[in-house]
Amino acid sequence: MKEQSTKAVAKKKFFKMVFSRAGIFVILILVQMLIFLGIPYYLKEYATFIYSVMSLMEIIVLVYIINTEGNPAFKLSWILCVMAVPVVGTIFYIYVHLQLETRFVQNRLAALRMETEPYMDQDQKITDALWEGKSANAQLSYYLSHQLGFPTYRNTEAEYFPVGEAKFASMIKELEKAEKFIFMEYFIVEEGIMWNTILEILKRKAAEGVEVRFMYDGMCAFDLLPYSYPKKLQKYGINCKMSNKIRPFVSTIQNNRDHRKICVIDGQVGYVGGVNLADEYINEKERFGHWKDTAVLLRGDAVQSLTMIFLQMWDVDMRGVEPYGKYLTKKADTLNEKLGYVIPYADSPFDHENVGEEVYFHILNHAKKYVHIMTPYLILDNEMLTTLIRAAKSGIEVIIIMPHIPDKWYAFAVAKTYYKELIEGGVQIYEYTPGFVHAKIFVSDDDTATVGSINLDFRSLYLHFENGVFIYDNPEVQKVEDDFQNTLAKCHKVTVTEVRNRGILMKMAGQVLRLVAPLM
Repeated sequence: MKEQSTKAVAKKKFFKMVFSRAGIFVILILVQMLIFLGIPYYLKEYATFIYSVMSLMEIIVLVYIINTEGNPAFKLSWILCVMAVPVVGTIFYIYVHLQLETRFVQNRLAALRMETEPYMDQDQKITDALWEGKSANAQLSYYLSHQLGFPTYRNTEAEYFPVGEAKFASMIKELEKAEKFIFMEYFIVEEGIMWNTILEILKRKAAEGVEVRFMYDGMCAFDLLPYSYPKKLQKYGINCKMSNKIRPFVSTIQNNRDHRKICVIDGQVGYVGGVNLADEYINEKERFGHWKDTAVLLRGDAVQSLTMIFLQMWDVDMRGVEPYGKYLTKKADTLNEKLGYVIPYADSPFDHENVGEEVYFHILNHAKKYVHIMTPYLILDNEMLTTLIRAAKSGIEVIIIMPHIPDKWYAFAVAKTYYKELIEGGVQIYEYTPGFVHAKIFVSDDDTATVGSINLDFRSLYLHFENGVFIYDNPEVQKVEDDFQNTLAKCHKVTVTEVRNRGILMKMAGQVLRLVAPLM
């Protein structure tokens, strides 16, 4: 039995590798080698013609890349890829960018935004009050509402959780109170104490008549859950689906993972943050030392946006019109000014708006005293690198907390290549010595914070579906800063000397991988 289990795990890992972006790239490398070796021997008469066609395709693709819209870092990586390995780079670029499924998802999401727009209207009184307070945040509010459909709310309580264990305990209590519906959307789900506990509650609530919808990213089917797992949950009365199912070689939609973490209960309570549904997130299983993560509970008017964000993603592959109004709750009649302003937001790789990065830029560009950051990864484009350094050089205290024990050595190697430039530019970098930081937070000036699923890397900022919440003038912001300071006390400050003295192999690996970081 154990031998069969080992074989099954090995088989899943093999297929995960073969059908991944990297696996396809390796296969194309082999194809290129066969072409270059085969043409001189088997196609001598047509060699000149074949090489000419290949060169022409390479030139066409390069011209196309240069003239497309988008981040220069992505374009530079693709140009390098095409020029270094012409056959592979050209075919791979065409394969990635001529995808019918990604166009379908893009068009479907645009249509769903139009359908949900009446339920995401902005209360003008709220934005007027925000203009009278902090005009910079009013500008962000205008952008998120008018450009993307994410309104600003008041009358919303926020509760910050400095560790996954605290979020888990709170979620269990709130799930037990559910009477109408439970919506959950997560990136990682793995059987264990955390998920099994939640599943038992979901099964019981479904049996009581509560509508339960559960969605998780299709990558889990490789090594965490059986491919048929949604059918198993359906038998319990739980409406379950995988988002972005893996379809090997047919589409590259799997490159745009659903990295969101959302839980909505009865339209009254919602959770966001970095905590997935697996035991390492609550430190019941140790993988990379102590797992430091964060989350936020919202209670009140702003939960409506989380409900709509979930339903937009759920309905991507559905037909018909969702009865959205059924899942919304009545907004508060009186104003509680002490709760400040809350903006739940989401990011999509298909709307040509880098929402998460814009929120981060906003905080950095309008800070007066400090910007404190926690992130598990640090793979930056030029704009983010420049903004971080400019803020530090302007006298703003910019501190980044990174893991000391990484989960991915290659991502850590790339992150290290930014350390020297950041430190010399005035940015302070600390590493969390007890283990791994998975939190994704920005907090500034004791009045502004954002907590969500968005890492400081290309995948989160450009390629994944993400979400977060922007909080201003709310008492919980101080708790975010207090947690940052408590975490900082357990960290080691990185120096330029340290960076220079790291191993030669790690240096070389980081520098090489940085060239293709946008495509990783």
